[in-house]
Amino acid sequence: MSETITGPDGKSRCRWCGAAPEFLDYHDTEWGFPVSDDYHLFEKLSLESFQSGLSWRTILAKRDNFRTAFYDFNFDKIACFTQSDINRLLKDKGIVRHQGKIEATINNAQRAQALVKQEGSLAAFFWRYEPDEKQLTEPQSASTSSESISLSKNLKKLGWKFVGPTTAYAFMQAMGLVNDHVEGCAIRSNVEDARNRFKRPG
Repeated sequence: MSETITGPDGKSRCRWCGAAPEFLDYHDTEWGFPVSDDYHLFEKLSLESFQSGLSWRTILAKRDNFRTAFYDFNFDKIACFTQSDINRLLKDKGIVRHQGKIEATINNAQRAQALVKQEGSLAAFFWRYEPDEKQLTEPQSASTSSESISLSKNLKKLGWKFVGPTTAYAFMQAMGLVNDHVEGCAIRSNVEDARNRFKRPG
């Protein structure tokens, strides 16, 4: 089976973005492009945690609701959430109402604050796990990597929750720490150009 499909403009794309209509724009404009904004990084890691056991389509469809419910993933605000906020979120049909994941997001917001104090930014910490391109496997051929295993392990040591190696790798793919667009995908070169221009934090 081909790793690519033909998009509406006649150009090839990664096969997975043809699985749902909303995937194409996400694939073309977000997935794999490098990110240094701390709130955006925290949002993506949180959404990947919520995705655990679910499909990304479910999460993407609810993303605007998540952003509203969690104050655009401003972890300084989320860190102050109380039991009343947990109760509010458990009643919110627009998000995934999983108490453990909600509580983990609040916990992780508090851990994010501590990490910013320690490292200067979340970006400075996360981008240390960018792999050496010479060590990369074929795009989309793995669900974890040595770097994602290390990132997961170290986040857990710092008290973060719902951040397993697969979640960490999906986060790295999406935030541009790796360019996992397949060879032949029209967006792969766009992502590579963005990564070449990107100023690594820290």
